[in-house]
Amino acid sequence: MRRLGLMELSMRAWAVLVFLFLFAPILVILIYSFNEGRLLVSWDHFGFGSFAAIVTKPAIRDAVVVSLQTGIISAVLATVLGTMAGVALARRAGRWVPWFLGLLVLVTVTPEIVDAVALLPWLVFLGQDLGLGIFDNGIARLVVGHSLFSTAVVTYIVRSRLIGLDESLEEAAADLYAPPLRRFTQITLPLVMPAVLAGGLLAFTLSLDNTIVAAFIQVSGSTPWPVYVLSAVRTGLRPEIAAVSTIMLVLTLGAIALVAVVLRRSGDSATDIAKTMGGA
Repeated sequence: MRRLGLMELSMRAWAVLVFLFLFAPILVILIYSFNEGRLLVSWDHFGFGSFAAIVTKPAIRDAVVVSLQTGIISAVLATVLGTMAGVALARRAGRWVPWFLGLLVLVTVTPEIVDAVALLPWLVFLGQDLGLGIFDNGIARLVVGHSLFSTAVVTYIVRSRLIGLDESLEEAAADLYAPPLRRFTQITLPLVMPAVLAGGLLAFTLSLDNTIVAAFIQVSGSTPWPVYVLSAVRTGLRPEIAAVSTIMLVLTLGAIALVAVVLRRSGDSATDIAKTMGGA
């Protein structure tokens, strides 16, 4: 076993300190979620009573339910639209592709505050001026706002997965007179399914974390969990906030872990997984 040099040891120690600095706040929240005191920063004694708030307190329960509903619906919508866009980009390339990719890049790099400011008057115009009542619904508004960025992410992942796959199977099916829909459902979709599942799970986690857009476009009675936490900061954080946040964190980490499992079971290496997660 080779001996590590002083420089390499120093770099490793620095990396450990950086990661500790980054993840220490999360560790603090995890610890204080078991606090039975009245305020989060005032430790009383260890217990699990704070976790019961997700059931016993209607405001917290409703906020979590809204977040989960929005996350599931927006993930399904983003997955369907992103899959179709990714397949079109990979299999029907043309002069329109650079323009479409440019639009996707614009969606991903636009600051969330700009998206929020733009979406609010647009949704009000659709719901009130044009009389489209669905856009006055809180869940519908959140789904629209959350699925914009998620659709671009799913498109990147599906496109990167499909570009690396040979078209010979699809061409052979076409030679055997298989109609386009059957070729897609029986050949293309199974080949790209790991990326579709990964994109859908990522879309779900991105929706759970969306705060800025949700804070602008939400309506009364459909406050998602991140916005509820943001409003609770003004009056002082309570232990149940940390407890429910811990539950949401575990749910998010579980979804991300499931993404990695799905991609690994499809035969991807660690490098391929990283590229796929990044849309490369």
